[in-house]
Amino acid sequence: MNPSRRQFLSQLGLTAAGLSLAAVLPASARAASPAKKFGFEISLAEFSFAPELMSGKMKNMEFPARAKKEFGLGVLEYVSGFFQEKHTDAAYLKELKQRCDDLGLKNHLIMVDGANIADTDAAKRQKAVEAHHAWVDAAKFLGCSAIRVNLGDTMKALSGTPDDPAEEAAKTAADGYRKLLEYAAKSNLNVIVENHFGNSTNPDWLVGIMKQVDMPNAGLLPDFGNFCARRSKPEGSDIKALLSTKCLQEYDRYEGVRKMMPYAKGISAKTHRFDAAGNEVETDFRRMFKIIKEAGFNGYVGIEYEGGFMNMYNKEAGYLPSDEGVRATKTLLERVRAELV
Repeated sequence: MNPSRRQFLSQLGLTAAGLSLAAVLPASARAASPAKKFGFEISLAEFSFAPELMSGKMKNMEFPARAKKEFGLGVLEYVSGFFQEKHTDAAYLKELKQRCDDLGLKNHLIMVDGANIADTDAAKRQKAVEAHHAWVDAAKFLGCSAIRVNLGDTMKALSGTPDDPAEEAAKTAADGYRKLLEYAAKSNLNVIVENHFGNSTNPDWLVGIMKQVDMPNAGLLPDFGNFCARRSKPEGSDIKALLSTKCLQEYDRYEGVRKMMPYAKGISAKTHRFDAAGNEVETDFRRMFKIIKEAGFNGYVGIEYEGGFMNMYNKEAGYLPSDEGVRATKTLLERVRAELV
């Protein structure tokens, strides 16, 4: 999990219509069944507007209209923190769904950053799983295909504390994850895991969890930018200091995504900065999408522009504002898709 997302989770105090073919096949079949033709639909991750949402200039309820009217995008990926605990408010969810229905939008995913469903303490783990039930219910009401969850303790990542020992954590993660998958299966909902922080930055660890649970509604959300397992110690305690840390140990992003693809039920196309030709400077999108194509992927690829958030704390670094970054990412995705068809 890179520092911007970690800090975002800390600031907020945070404790996808129908399943695809891949969702109803066992893991062994999923890993060996390529799609007939390459293609993907572009979705929009709400975190792309973190500066506006965190400052109050934009509300969660305004996300659907912005996606459609400003960017021509019809598939949405929400972030749990921006609901401000209203995910159990029936009237709120009804209004949000109505706004989406009126605009002809598809609610695909809610990225849930909550209590640790992989906690090594059995009682805490069970409580965390139960706390996620309301998010499954909200996602089902909104017509989503999935929720995204974390397998680990966000606060440990924020403080720089090492994650739980990988072998033990794999057992507890599989236990908590399986229990949540069983609950979500009643609503025909996927529960997918992102490479995010700690143990989850290791794709081999994540694939091991997928093999352990081996459930049809389990899956992964490969993120292009979240493979850093260890960062340098921040020189201060403020946000800018945290964002200035350097990655000291990182899994190769191309190899990481390749390993995760057999279980992918979505892609998080993270971007930060672009060169004069419109290419993302940290990730070779053409190389990455060749890997995605070879895996037979046909699903949603989410725009997750993070430069806007970074720009809040380092305005001299050349990050585009949120709207420009989203447009640049969309243009890049459209170009790569056209080149690889």
